[in-house]
Amino acid sequence: MRELPHPATEDIRLPEVMHALSDEVRLELVRRLAEGMEGNCTLLSGDIEIHKSTLSHHYRVLREAGVTRTRVDGRDRHIRLNRDALDDRFPGLLDSVLQALDA
Repeated sequence: MRELPHPATEDIRLPEVMHALSDEVRLELVRRLAEGMEGNCTLLSGDIEIHKSTLSHHYRVLREAGVTRTRVDGRDRHIRLNRDALDDRFPGLLDSVLQALDA
């Protein structure tokens, strides 16, 4: 098992995080992850109807911004929310975004 490259907590920057959270599909993925859904890309996004390559792009944007972490196990990629790092860098930001999604 290995992890894909992620920014260190101190290297997570607000402009990249805000960009990652500026897309409806990525916001939906973040909402699902916040609800405790960790799993492979297919399970997490099974009913989102977009092309597989576009979905891969969304996962990459989230990971490179530091919003998620991805580990690779064989052919499977398991994604989880990088909540601790986001809360350390920008306290309350993720909670505010998630609350706004529920409104």
